[in-house]
Amino acid sequence: MVTSQQITPGMTLSVNGNLYRVDSAIKVTMAKGQPFIKTKLRSLRDEKPLEKNFKVGQEVDEVSLQERRLEYLYLEGKEYLFLDIDSLDQVLVVPDVVGEKIHFLKEGTDIQAIFYGETIFSIELPQFLELMVAKADEVEANLANITKKAVLETGATIEVPPFIEAGDVIKVDTRSHEYIQRV
Repeated sequence: MVTSQQITPGMTLSVNGNLYRVDSAIKVTMAKGQPFIKTKLRSLRDEKPLEKNFKVGQEVDEVSLQERRLEYLYLEGKEYLFLDIDSLDQVLVVPDVVGEKIHFLKEGTDIQAIFYGETIFSIELPQFLELMVAKADEVEANLANITKKAVLETGATIEVPPFIEAGDVIKVDTRSHEYIQRV
């Protein structure tokens, strides 16, 4: 337990049973009334923002999260199977946690997973991955400075330059879903 004056950006708090990362915390003092701590929080579950005020001196639950490296193995039933690289334990992750990141996940990809106890709250892909283009649309030769759609080996669809063809390996930014370069 910490008091509201000790809240700093980057901390993780438990509020009403949900986990939030602190984006900002400011002490507000008014001419009339009691001062308070105004915070901007972000849910670890779904990234939704929340603004919450705490009384000065109010106790809040700070939680400690653990990061572990996992390697993606395969889809097992409706859950995703990962290997904990340090302990060699197999870990099942529900689709809600993986979310849209599945479009860039292939066997053997190392990720960072954030655990609270034995529960995984989120996974983080490497910012750049090298993936093979499975299918690329055709483009008319007379158009300049145009992009075309390409489907990657993982199923993701991104915009690529016209010279990229099926079978090419490209570097992709997994956060912005953008083509970086041909490898």
